[in-house]
Amino acid sequence: MISSLVRFSSHAPLPSALRFYTTSKPVHDRIVVAVGGNALQRRGERLTIENMLKAAAGMAPTIASLAAEHEVVLTHGNGPQVGELALERSAATFDVLGAESVGQIGYVLSQALASVGCTAAPIVTQVVVDPQSHAFRNPTKFVGPVYGPKEAHALAESLGWTVKQDGEYYRRVVPSPLPLEILQVDAVRTLLEHAPHILPIACGGGGVPVSRVPGRPQTLHGVEAVIDKDACGAKLAVDLNADIFIILTDGGGIWKKFGKPDAKEMAQVTPEYLLGTKAGKSFPGSMGPKIEAAISFVENSSKSKQVYAAIGDLKDVAKILSNEEGTIIKEKVEGSIVWRQRGDEETFKPPRLTNDPPKYG
Repeated sequence: MISSLVRFSSHAPLPSALRFYTTSKPVHDRIVVAVGGNALQRRGERLTIENMLKAAAGMAPTIASLAAEHEVVLTHGNGPQVGELALERSAATFDVLGAESVGQIGYVLSQALASVGCTAAPIVTQVVVDPQSHAFRNPTKFVGPVYGPKEAHALAESLGWTVKQDGEYYRRVVPSPLPLEILQVDAVRTLLEHAPHILPIACGGGGVPVSRVPGRPQTLHGVEAVIDKDACGAKLAVDLNADIFIILTDGGGIWKKFGKPDAKEMAQVTPEYLLGTKAGKSFPGSMGPKIEAAISFVENSSKSKQVYAAIGDLKDVAKILSNEEGTIIKEKVEGSIVWRQRGDEETFKPPRLTNDPPKYG
């Protein structure tokens, strides 16, 4: 059940952003949805525009269906795409490569959404970061493809990369500072309030990282970094006063003993419980940042008693909202946590860790 229902007097004027559809059901919830860059690259397929278009076409009906019932802003990752661009043009800086990947992905998503009757407006979003952040001393953001240890070492030596182990393989890592200010947030807000039939796509790839020049704050410089898309999505949701922040994955919600036969999924949980148990710390490159982003949204929202974040599988969007699948993170949960109960009749198998090459971040 979605908690933040809005009621209006029969004599009161309706807000301009309130939309009505064939069901005559008003749209009540503002939802920021974050999908990973992996959503546009199926496992085992080459990263080509053709394959990205196919993957986007498979995802579009789900996003369009959500937008038909709610006020949606879409954000996305760009790990695979920015990594490939970096291989093609090693002299280009990551702020420029990030902007290029955002244009590429925005086009692909817009085309796919248009084919199911949903008009989208991608916005190349600049995001201010602190150029003195400790993130520049310890790069953590995985980008690009996976390599064996010998190849990774050779690339690090020849191209000056920093590489780190990602599961059984190695990948390039770049700095990932926290987002401090989303410069185009007013453009997103204007679309929501004055063009409610258009779905904004913003903060793609975590936004294009920039910094303000000391003494001339109106002057911006690009920064060599990649901002985590979930962290930026959480800030976008807070800035837009969203009701719900959804992070879509390909492995369901938050699990205890992930990948093991006795794994179990959290149905509802508080930020306090997640912080106390250090949930996700075993997977710092995947689930860890998602949990941190979900907590950030819930704790920093001005509607903290009503809002919630959710983490779940892309194919389960409707069931995530009804809490039949995935994990909901909110301030008040009886006992701090509710574990998902599944009947004996359900042929459910928990996700397992495999020896397949890890996907892009």
